[in-house]
Parts: sequence; structure tokens; C-alpha cells
Amino acid sequence: MGEHRVADVEDADVTDTEKQAYGSWPSPIDAALAAAHDGQPEWVGFVGDEVWWTEPRPAEAGRRALVRRRGDGTEETVLPAPWNVRNRVHEYGGRPWDGVPDAGAGPGGADGDGGTDGDGGPLVVFTHFADQRLYSWRPGTDPVPLTPAAPVSAAGGALRWAEPRIDLGGGEVRCVLEEFTGDGPDDVRRLHVAVPLDGSAAGDRAAVRELTDGRHRFVTGLRVSPDGRRAAWLAWDHPRMPWDGTELLVGEIGADGTVHTVHTVAGGPDESVAQVEWSSDGGLLYTSDRSGWWNLYRDGTPLHPREEEFAGPLWKLGLNWFAPLDNGLVAVVHGRGATSLGILDPESGDLVDAAGPWTEFAGTLAAHGGRVAAVGAGHHTAPEVVELDIRSGRARAIGSRHHDPVDPAYYPRPRVRVFTGPDGREVHAQVYPPHHPHRTAPDGELPPYVIWAHGGPTSRIPAVLDLEIAYFTSRGIGVAEVNYGGSTGYGRAYRERLRGQWGVVDVEDCAAVARALADEGTADPARLAIRGGSAGGWTTAASLTTTDVYACGTIIYPVLDLTAWGPGDTHDFESRYLESLIGPRETVPDRYAERSPVTHADRLTAPFVLLQGLDDVICPPAQCERFLGRIAGRGVPHRYLTFEGEGHGFRRADTMIRALEAELSLYAQVFGLDVPGLPELELRP
Repeated sequence: MGEHRVADVEDADVTDTEKQAYGSWPSPIDAALAAAHDGQPEWVGFVGDEVWWTEPRPAEAGRRALVRRRGDGTEETVLPAPWNVRNRVHEYGGRPWDGVPDAGAGPGGADGDGGTDGDGGPLVVFTHFADQRLYSWRPGTDPVPLTPAAPVSAAGGALRWAEPRIDLGGGEVRCVLEEFTGDGPDDVRRLHVAVPLDGSAAGDRAAVRELTDGRHRFVTGLRVSPDGRRAAWLAWDHPRMPWDGTELLVGEIGADGTVHTVHTVAGGPDESVAQVEWSSDGGLLYTSDRSGWWNLYRDGTPLHPREEEFAGPLWKLGLNWFAPLDNGLVAVVHGRGATSLGILDPESGDLVDAAGPWTEFAGTLAAHGGRVAAVGAGHHTAPEVVELDIRSGRARAIGSRHHDPVDPAYYPRPRVRVFTGPDGREVHAQVYPPHHPHRTAPDGELPPYVIWAHGGPTSRIPAVLDLEIAYFTSRGIGVAEVNYGGSTGYGRAYRERLRGQWGVVDVEDCAAVARALADEGTADPARLAIRGGSAGGWTTAASLTTTDVYACGTIIYPVLDLTAWGPGDTHDFESRYLESLIGPRETVPDRYAERSPVTHADRLTAPFVLLQGLDDVICPPAQCERFLGRIAGRGVPHRYLTFEGEGHGFRRADTMIRALEAELSLYAQVFGLDVPGLPELELRP
């Protein structure tokens, strides 16, 4: 199939090599090393002049730690284990913390003056994952609960909080409340509330003030104008997802803090507004895809029209791709596919990108004075906290800094490519050939390849250093990550290729890349595999049951039966997602069964490994059990591994080690690889 190269990160010179079969190369990157470096820093923010963020701790039961960078450049973990700065709003979570530099010494810090060196020290509010409560904390003290210990419903904690914003003057924290009203996952309401900083709501839900009326199913956190008179936020309702269509709402703030006289400024059923903020002079800044691309607008006027994305899918409340600065400039994350960090001058339209080794920036930005904090990663650099000084133009890594745990000569060399899919459509992908500084394959041997299908499916895989990929490529197994039709980063039209076509376009695009790699002599056509988690698990299972491209596959916490994945079966946020991905149940009911891998389990002949967290409420274990019931007695070699204490997305080091080794063992057995020291996973018919 035809394709053209967009970018190619050239392989380093390989010297002093010896020949050894693909898949059997010795590698210093074992599963424990890959697991230890899984995840990335998130939720960057400023507390006074200090940069704070959260980062993963796989070795500490997968908790998210809150970290601060002091003025002297040292990093400090703010809260010890088991404090886990994370929440379950929408199940995927939202921004879990906020901080102010000096809260004074009174209860909850409500009497602070906002200085930087007061006796009270910084005041931080955060959500703790174990009980979903909101806490306040000041150095030298224990966290103090601000919200009630809510009863636990079938859907989990009955009260959840996200996007906290401290209002010292009012002595409270504004945030989004997700409140379960029954035992079902869709018995829920969401609204804006104010939680007292003095702790008076810790035992009394009635002390939490409701600021909006909860008329919309989903809302983002309030953004208050500089004069304190108006608030802006985003809202949407079922069956839309936020990348389908949202409304940008603005209301007046009354003397009691409640919001009234609300009106719609932008957005609608077919326009996705992904973020809203106020500029320092009271202008309303937001990103909208009304042009077909998420571009930045001020009071309805486009600031820098481009066929690029200046935002992304709002999977978590509090994601932000731009941050206004006090001088009127705007820090932006933007790009077509790969993303850059830049500074936009709204007056001139000039956009200048930060220089550095980072080829991707995440949707988390913060600005303070002339400084911008972000999370960036590169082809040979894992995600790290980056600071840009707009006065000097200097960008540098300041937190969670990348350190090479092994010789970087073992890192993969990504090749960013565009393949041709069915009907001549473009398919974006990153190809990671096998790479080792001291090994090559015998003449004439073609390498095995694994196709990686990302989750979402409204998402995208960036081409950055990932030691899970290096775990395979350094052993002589190629990896190709496919940003199939439906992925973000390439405009709304590319994103909407999956509308009504989930299980078709994603499967076809992955197969097109696999076949092209085989046809051009890059991959061994007899040794192709596919793997993915969540929606990628769906694509993997659908590919194994409807195509003959792959010799085996790894299915991770998947969707497998659409007839049992909807309202009441999964969490509320995605419970109507299939209305766009498949079609309305009322009009195409048969399509839900026809597309489901569980329906076609009788066609499955390829060996597979199925990995599932037992605490997963998004893709529950029942999906896997139903699928396995359909293949029972059919003699298909497989293994089902479950993990207690894991939900949707593995976070614990021991889980990730077991999962990676099981996956590699599958490939070793099916592809005939000799992998010394690898625990063998018994495949059972």
C-alpha cells in the first residue's frame, strides 16, 4: 500500500554488532524497569513562585503524589503515602488540587493575606482517592477533611469533588461536585458548589453551598472574571461527549456567590468548546472547533486561525491547553499531530514556539508572571515538568526530570508516518523498528511486529519515549502505534471518521498499517500481533474475530459486548458514547450485537492473553467473562489474568510487571522466540 514519510528520527550508528534472531536480543530494559517509569506528571500549577504537580508512584500501590519545587530548585513530596491525590469524577478523574502561597494561621487559612512568607505557609486543598473527600493541608500539619465521609453506593463514593479553586476572601473552595443519588452508575447529578475552608462541612453536606442549578448533566469548573462579577464554564448533556458539542455559558455572580442570568456564548450540538478562561483585562478566551479545528478565540474573534489543534478531548475536568498571561500574551499547546508549547501574541498574531528536546506537550499548563509551566516529552525524553521564561525565551526541565535508567542507545527510534487506508484515506502512525546497539538479525529474517491500538477511542498516541515500547524493540520486536480514524490531533473531520463506524474504521486502519509493513518488507507477515487497552482492547478483540491479519493478540480491560455496555452497565460519562460511535440504539439495535467481538467469538482462532482489573467499573470483568464463555471448549490457546485492586488502567508496579511479562511470553510462544529468563505463561485451550 502507498505511504509517505512525514518525519523520520534516524537510527543511531550501530557498531560492534553480532547477529541474533529477532525477539531474542538481550536487553537491560526488563518489565520492572518499564513499570517503574510508567505514567507521567500531571496537573501542573503555581503556588506563589513555586511549581507544584502530581506524579505517579507505581511502587507505592500506584498512588499519585503531590510534589513541589522549592525556590532553591529542590523537589519535595508534599504528602507521604498513602495519601493519593486523585479523584473519580467521571471515573477518569479531574484536577485534584489547588494551592495558595500563604493562607495565614487561622482555621483553614481563611484569614491569610496572600503573601509568600507568612506564618501559615501555603494552603493546599486536594482530593484523596481512597475516600474521595476534599482535604485542606498546610506544612507541618495533618490533612483536615473539608467534606463529609459519604456513604458508598454501587457506583463508588457517593460524593466526589474536582477542579477545586480556593477563594480565600470568601473562606471557601469552589469546585465541581459529582453526587450520586442512588445505587446505579447513572443516578448522579453534577453542579458547582462552595465548600467552607473552616471544615464546617466535614460532617454536614448541607453546609456545602450550591452555586448553580445543576440543569446540565456535565459541567466544568467555574472560571471567575478578574472583577469577580461573572463566571464562565462549559456544559453538555447526553448523548453528546464533550468533543461532539459543548456550550460555553456565562452567568452573573450574585452577592451570595450563586450564579444567575446564565446565557450561552458559544458552542452547541455540533461545536466543541474545549476550554474557557478570562484574560487579565476581562476578555473571554476559549477554544472552539467551529472551523473544523480547535482554534483559540477571544470574545468570538479567532486569534490565530490555523488547520491545527489548540486543544484536545476533554477526558478529564481541568485539562487546559492554553493559559493567559498578565501581559496579554497566551501560552498555548498546539499542533497537527505532534504538539508544541508556544507563546501567542493576540494583537500581532505572532506565535513563537519554545525550543528544546520536547516533541509533545500535554494538556496541562499554568502561568505565573512571565513563567509558564507545562509537561513535555520527546523521542528520547520521558514526560517531565518544563518551565518557559517568556522574557528570556529559555525553556528547561525543572521537575520529574528525565534521567536515563539505561544507555539511551537501547531506546527505540520512532518513524512518524502516514499510511494509505481503504478508499485512499490517510492513516497516521508511529513505527518503532527493532533497535539494539549490539545486535542485528541474520540476513533475510524479518522481524515480528505488534500493532498498538490506543484507548479512547477519541484520543491519540504521541511519539515519545515509552519504556514499554523499548521493552519490546530492544529485544527485536517492532511496534507500530496507529492513530486510526477517530483519533484526535488531525481535525474534526478525521475525528468523526469513527462516527457510526467503531469496530470498522479502527479495525481497517490498524490492518492497513500491519499489511503495509508486511508488504514493504518491514515486518514478517506471519508474525504480526495486535494489542490494546480499553477501547484499544475492543479494537484488538474485533480485529482478532473479524480479520486474519494477526497471529495473536493482547486484550487489556476491554469493551467486548456492546449490548451490555450502556446506561446502567458502565459509568455515566460514557454511557451514551455508543450513540455516536455505533448509532442510536433505537434506530440500529442490531448493529450493537453485530459489531461486538463476543458475537463473533466462534471465529477466533488466534491465541490471546486477556488482562483485567477486578475493580474496573468502566469495562467491568463481566465483559471478559461473557467473552470467555463463548470460546470455552473451542481449543483456542489463551490465558485470562485478573488483578485485585486495579481499576481501569493499571497503576501498580507488580501488576504492570506481570502484564508485560505475560504479553511477551505470548509472543515468544506464538512467534517461536527464545527469550532467556522470561517466566513462561501457560496458555490454556
